[in-house]
Amino acid sequence: MSLYQNVLVAIDPEQDDQPALRRAVYLNQRIGGKIKAFLPIYDFSYEMTTLLSPDERTSMRQGVINQRSEWIRQQAKAYLDAGVNIEIKVVWHNRPHEAIIDEVLEHRHDLVLKMAHQHDRLESVIFTPTDWHLLRKCPGPVWMVKDQPWPDGGKALVAVNLSSDEPHHDSLNQKLVRESQQLADMVNHTEVHLVGAYPLTPVNIAIELPDFDPETYNEAIRGQHLIAMKALRQQFSIGDEFTHVEKGDPEEVIPAIAAQLDAGVVVLGSLGRTGLSAAFLGNTAEQVIDHLRCDLLVIKPDDFVSPEAKNVPPSEH
Repeated sequence: MSLYQNVLVAIDPEQDDQPALRRAVYLNQRIGGKIKAFLPIYDFSYEMTTLLSPDERTSMRQGVINQRSEWIRQQAKAYLDAGVNIEIKVVWHNRPHEAIIDEVLEHRHDLVLKMAHQHDRLESVIFTPTDWHLLRKCPGPVWMVKDQPWPDGGKALVAVNLSSDEPHHDSLNQKLVRESQQLADMVNHTEVHLVGAYPLTPVNIAIELPDFDPETYNEAIRGQHLIAMKALRQQFSIGDEFTHVEKGDPEEVIPAIAAQLDAGVVVLGSLGRTGLSAAFLGNTAEQVIDHLRCDLLVIKPDDFVSPEAKNVPPSEH
């Protein structure tokens, strides 16, 4: 079964240009499926108008919904006229990320695309609170689309965790590579590169242990990561020239390799957790994201359960 056949595009209400919708159509033309252009809207002033009856308030809200639906239809007119399958849906909701996640859960969307803002070509992408909520809590993949053209020959860079002491990363690494390859094969045979970062020698160890040899330690750690990368790339028939194992913090290594490759998208995994920590991507992933200047695709593990899932009634089918 093909990836991403039921795509939700979060429409930006402040823009007359919709890069996320454009990217969704680009994917749709290559892999098929259907697109939903989705916009949650809310105006507190309508709720505060005590002079109006409940029916009048409902009517006014519906008027706004109809108006915004027509606005989206005009945004998508060229695509609709060309026969692209786009459903337009506007809902009244005061928390956009909850509305989007509820829609994803209820209608089983397998990809969310949303525009990410940036000040100019040289600055990193800026993420809004809604963006962060989606990246942390959305059950399926979230693709943050930069409002710049896809680079010529843009590559996909998959960030993998090669730490041998964290075996729970193995299945997520495999999912990241597998889905990235499937997508790349369907979309212009995009090159897929893998990147892994290994840590610097902890300074306190060198101070506390006089006989400690930092160089030997570094070589041992690098060797472990190279062996793990080789095993992963061979599993997916990826050439050595498409893998990058670098010393340093992931939040520095990954954006640097992305810039070096002129990557179109960086693919990151977000570990599913239970309890309070389920809402968080984890410090490393969040710091990487803050330094990126290209598109970002965040994929959750198969066992991830959205914290918002409790708000949606179970599907009848």
